[in-house]
Amino acid sequence: MTTEIYAKDIMITDFDKVDYREPIETAIKMIFSGKIRNTGDKTTSLMVINEENHFVGIITMFDILYHLRPGILNYGMVDGKDISWEGQIKLFKKKLINKKVGDIMSSEVVGAFPEEHLMILLDRMVKYKYHRLPVLKNNEPIGIVYISDIYFHLFARDGLVNQRGL
Repeated sequence: MTTEIYAKDIMITDFDKVDYREPIETAIKMIFSGKIRNTGDKTTSLMVINEENHFVGIITMFDILYHLRPGILNYGMVDGKDISWEGQIKLFKKKLINKKVGDIMSSEVVGAFPEEHLMILLDRMVKYKYHRLPVLKNNEPIGIVYISDIYFHLFARDGLVNQRGL
């Protein structure tokens, strides 16, 4: 087995995409029924594309839950425990459902190229605490590398541990 591993060698090519114009409800449903990868991890993000199939961002379960909360919590002056939440969840969900994917996606996303070495990807992900890197070619998403897939590839595939971690 070669020790030189590149993004193209470990990227997941069976990933879900969603158009930035879609209602957030579409993304919620797609993430809820996300794919189970070889690592046993469930996909909790979607690549966001525009009408030309160009990558414009990522939307994650975290992004959706973050935007479910009232904006006042984002400024640090109010703590969630200081608010009376009784009957509020339904209201917040209704506000969220009226948004589009493009309204809440993460658009300042760092990607990777197919020919980038595994250690470059790992360094980037660890330094900036990324859980995933979209792999792009001509600004189109062709794959995604998850930190858990790097971990799996480095240790389970080489026989250090079996796939169940025993």
